[in-house]
Amino acid sequence: MDVDGAWSTERAERFLREQTIPVRLACHTPAGGLWMLSLWYRYRDGHIECATGAKADVVRYLRNDPAVAFEISTNEPPYRGVRGAGSVSISPDEDKEALRALVERYLGDTNSQLAERLLSPDREEVRLTVDVERAYTWDFSNRMQARDD
Repeated sequence: MDVDGAWSTERAERFLREQTIPVRLACHTPAGGLWMLSLWYRYRDGHIECATGAKADVVRYLRNDPAVAFEISTNEPPYRGVRGAGSVSISPDEDKEALRALVERYLGDTNSQLAERLLSPDREEVRLTVDVERAYTWDFSNRMQARDD
């Protein structure tokens, strides 16, 4: 991943690996409108990887047009993050490997009602893999530090 902005590629990749902030993903609907949603993600092998239900609206939208924009940024000051654009490939997550990794990353383990519901054998899951074509980083830490007056 090549990045512009405040951080080197290595620093941006470290941020993406360390943060457990959902990715905000934007795409087009088949009617030409815009759609944005938040998904759990992991950064792996130079890609942003998510999982969602195979029948989710976003899957249909991405099959129609795989172009996306994304942002992963802190919600509390000092604001910093990575945003960019790319395209999504969709593949089955039949063994729920991607989903299980995301559940463990965000919930800590699979021992909760939410984890059990998400990992239910009845749910059909897909893996969304974002091929990042361009990325930009920002870090307002220096300008948002408290000053002693």
